[in-house]
Amino acid sequence: MRAVNEFEIGAMFWAAGEPRETLQALKKAGVTCGQLGFEGSVPLTPEFAASWKSALETEDFPIVTCFAAYTGEDYADIPTVADTVGLMPERFRAERLERTRQVSEMAAMLGVKAIGLHVGCVPEDVNHPDYIAVREITREVADYAASHGQIFSLETGQESAEALRAFIADVGRSNLRVNFDPANMILYGSGDPIEALDVLGDLVVTVHAKDGLWPAGGPGSLGVEKVLGTGDVGMRRFVNKLRDIGYRGPLCIEREGVTWEQKLIDIETGVAELRDALQSA
Repeated sequence: MRAVNEFEIGAMFWAAGEPRETLQALKKAGVTCGQLGFEGSVPLTPEFAASWKSALETEDFPIVTCFAAYTGEDYADIPTVADTVGLMPERFRAERLERTRQVSEMAAMLGVKAIGLHVGCVPEDVNHPDYIAVREITREVADYAASHGQIFSLETGQESAEALRAFIADVGRSNLRVNFDPANMILYGSGDPIEALDVLGDLVVTVHAKDGLWPAGGPGSLGVEKVLGTGDVGMRRFVNKLRDIGYRGPLCIEREGVTWEQKLIDIETGVAELRDALQSA
């Protein structure tokens, strides 16, 4: 699998449908690399891995991260996220740890050097039993990823940049890093994404190019994801700040909550927005 170019425009997408058709549709929308996610119900068999590996090689489409998602996750609002997402909910931890190991194994079969996920809403109290439990399970995942020569990336959004950095330091694993999503900082109301890059900059190994609006409802509400360039992030500011912190990796467009057909249209719009931001930055 080839190395990605500096600021190469890619997409975050999910493993669904016929692999080559999926990749060809993404390339037609203007992206040439990406991050590949696996929903919790997808069987990660050797045959499944072989079909994706063949398609990625044939289409010359490098993947920089394999993302784990889990059955039972719900992003309706912040309380629901806290109750269902990532490795935090106690009732799901054992099965999700096993699933995350499977994603690491899948990434290894594909030759991908990083895995990522939303760890969930980590408690602020470092003595809280849930904090201690998720710290330990994060260590287990990081160690398992390291056994495959992989980085383990936590995605931003559900906590402030300062809290995420402190958690990563407490976990204490050299391969634990950040997949930075600027829109998630806005959607969760967890901090200005440009300022957050000053806090997390040296930990950022990949980014999502995603946009959104700040929450307009009451406590516990989420903001609204928007087509790239129509939200509150500001792609020129974002690209400029990435350059300032020394980031030179890909820009992976993420667009959720729409049909596949609409996603491709919105990705194409996002490609144009990013190209303009890169030329103007």
